Amino acid sequence: MAGKVGTDGRAAGRTLGIGMVGYAFMGAAHSQGWRTVGRVFDLPLRPVLAAVCGRDATAVRAAADRHGWAATETDWRDLVARDDVDVVDVCTPGDSHAEIAVAALEAGKHVLCEKPLANTVAEAEAMAAAAARARARGQAAMVGFNYRRVPAMAYARELVADGRLGALRHVRLTYLQDWLVDPDFPLTWRLEREHAGSGALGDLGAHIVDLAQYLAGEPIVGVSALTETFVRERPLPAGAPAGLSASGGAGRGTVTVDDAALFAGRLASGALVSFEATRMAAGRKNALRLEINGARGSLAFDLERLNELSFYDGGEPARSAGFRRILVTEPDHPYLEAWWPPGHALGYEHTFAHQARDLVHAIASGAEPVPSFADGLRVQRVLAAVEESAEKNAVYTPVPL
Repeated sequence: MAGKVGTDGRAAGRTLGIGMVGYAFMGAAHSQGWRTVGRVFDLPLRPVLAAVCGRDATAVRAAADRHGWAATETDWRDLVARDDVDVVDVCTPGDSHAEIAVAALEAGKHVLCEKPLANTVAEAEAMAAAAARARARGQAAMVGFNYRRVPAMAYARELVADGRLGALRHVRLTYLQDWLVDPDFPLTWRLEREHAGSGALGDLGAHIVDLAQYLAGEPIVGVSALTETFVRERPLPAGAPAGLSASGGAGRGTVTVDDAALFAGRLASGALVSFEATRMAAGRKNALRLEINGARGSLAFDLERLNELSFYDGGEPARSAGFRRILVTEPDHPYLEAWWPPGHALGYEHTFAHQARDLVHAIASGAEPVPSFADGLRVQRVLAAVEESAEKNAVYTPVPL
C-alpha cells in the first residue's frame, strides 16, 4: 500500500493516488469523476490521477493527456505495483475484472470495479472473498453502479426507506437502447460471451437489478426469464471501437450473447418486480425508466429527465391527489450541497463524481463502501438465475442468498 493512506483506513496524508486500468468509454467517465470530485466537494483526501493503463502505448498516452493522468502503463500489473497508486479503478471488459481486482486487493490497494462485477458467479464469489479479506486489513472495494448516484435515485431510496410508499407491491424497470438495431453493426467485444459474459442482460440488466434491490432495500429471491438474440451474425470490426461506435471490416462472426432479456421476479417481502433490458429498441438511446407502487404511494423516474422524480401520495384527498413532479435540485437533496443553485440541472457525468466522493469518504473513515463487492455478487447471482431460467423456457428459478 502506498504511504499516503494506511491500510487501517485512516488517512496518513492529504492525497489519494488513483490508478485506472482501461481508458475508453468508462475510463473517460471515471476520469471525469476523479478529475472533478476534489474541485466540487470538500474531501478528507485529495484524489491525484497518478497513472492510467492500456495495452496500446500511443493510445493510452493520448488518453492520459486528454484526461489529466500523470503517467501511463501498458501492463496492469505494473500499475498495481506502483507506490503512488492507492486505489485501482478497473474499467476493463468483464473478462479481466476478477484477475485485476483480486491482484490489486492482495497488493494492499483499494479497488473500484465497473459493473457487472464479473462474468460469472464463480469469479464474483472469488472477488467478494478477496474483498472480505482485504476489508479486515482496512481496504475498501466498491462496485461502480453509478445510477445509484443520480440525486433523484438516492432521494427515491430515502422516500422508500422512510415508509412514504408503505409496503411495496410492484417494482418495474426497463432499460432500452438502440445501438445494435442495425444488423451490420460490427461484432465488438460486448457481443462476445468470452469478453462480456452476457449481452443486454449484463450490460443493462445489471444496472436495473441493482437499482431494484437498492431502492426496495431487499433482495430478489427468484426469477422467470426469456432472452433472445435477434441478429446472430455480424461483420467483424475494423479497428478498435470508440465508445458504442465501431466500423465493420471483412468477414463475419457469431454473436454469442443475448440482444434482449425480459424477466419477472419476486422480492424477499413478496413484492413483484419486472425487468426489460434491450439494445434493440429503435429510437431509445439510454432510456432507463422505473416505477414503484406501494400500499401508500408510488414513485416514478426516467433517466432522460434525471433531475426529476414523480411522486404520488396516496394519503392525499382523492379530489386533489395525483402524481407530482419533484425537481431534485435543492441543496438538501442527496449530493446537491456542493453543486449549483436550485433548478440548475446536473447530468450523467456527475454520477461519477458522486461515486468518487463516496469512495473517498469510505476510505478515509474506514467504512465499507456501498455498493460493496458482496452487493455486486448478489447482482451476479440474479443474472445467473435469469440465464438459467431462460435456458429452461422461463422456469421459475430461485436466487441463492
